[in-house]
Amino acid sequence: MVHSRIDRRGFLGLAAAAAFAGRLRAEDGPRFKISLAQWSLHNGFYGRGVPKLDPLDFAAMAKKDYGITGIEYVNSFYKELIKKPGLDKDLKKRADDNGVTSVLIMCDGEGDLGNPNDAARLKAVDNHVKWLELAKALGCHSIRVNAASDKKLPREEQARLAADGLHKLCDKADTFSLNVIVENHGGLSSHGDWLVDVMKRADHKRVGTLPDFGNFYEYDRYKGVEEMMPWAKGVSAKSHEFDEAGNETKTDYARMMKIVLDAGYRGWVGIEYEGKKLSEPEGIRATQRLLEKFRGTGK
Repeated sequence: MVHSRIDRRGFLGLAAAAAFAGRLRAEDGPRFKISLAQWSLHNGFYGRGVPKLDPLDFAAMAKKDYGITGIEYVNSFYKELIKKPGLDKDLKKRADDNGVTSVLIMCDGEGDLGNPNDAARLKAVDNHVKWLELAKALGCHSIRVNAASDKKLPREEQARLAADGLHKLCDKADTFSLNVIVENHGGLSSHGDWLVDVMKRADHKRVGTLPDFGNFYEYDRYKGVEEMMPWAKGVSAKSHEFDEAGNETKTDYARMMKIVLDAGYRGWVGIEYEGKKLSEPEGIRATQRLLEKFRGTGK
């Protein structure tokens, strides 16, 4: 019988290589984390055609129903609850009890940050402060806002006004160590080049973007996401319908996730299902399965 022989130096070399490989496997991990946008269950939270869901249970739903450990709140479901003391502690405890990270709060209906009226623009900024306070208490990294202005104004003037409101809100967010991120969410904000101009004009370390795969309408979605990625502090994986192979029919996820990953993004990618054919839980799971294909491992 022939025995292979490894000397001490060779043995130590192999052991070191094995240990290094083990560290690589442990440290590399998935290339991004998957979170759940509360809007994916908006019919449930509004009680539209299905039993009404309790927004206080969102963290538990994400973890227990989908195995997702990151959540993105929608302020619309808490506008009455926030008036009552203790909401922050209640939501924080529920998230902690379920091992869930609160990622961000999506804020709508608080006024136009690009309002041409100075007083109204400042009021819109102030209206967002309560959500900054809640986001800080929950451990979020950002609030998501809208860069809306008066659509009748010239494109450049809308950008100037939106940037002014964003900069002022970012000054307030800085005291909470939070970011203010803008989603392409209709109007000129759904034009990637315009939103990039707003980012440059806002010129604040706390300002950023939340590229949404599906909210571009008349603008090329792949170009828009690519333009927004240098400022991205979050990504919204919008989905509607799926084919028999499980691919999203409106967005080429392979192409889109390549854009996201090639930009060096390694943060949370939020599931935001808005389809009609699948139920909300089914649509969430379909989007989750699709995103899992692109998580991979590595740098």
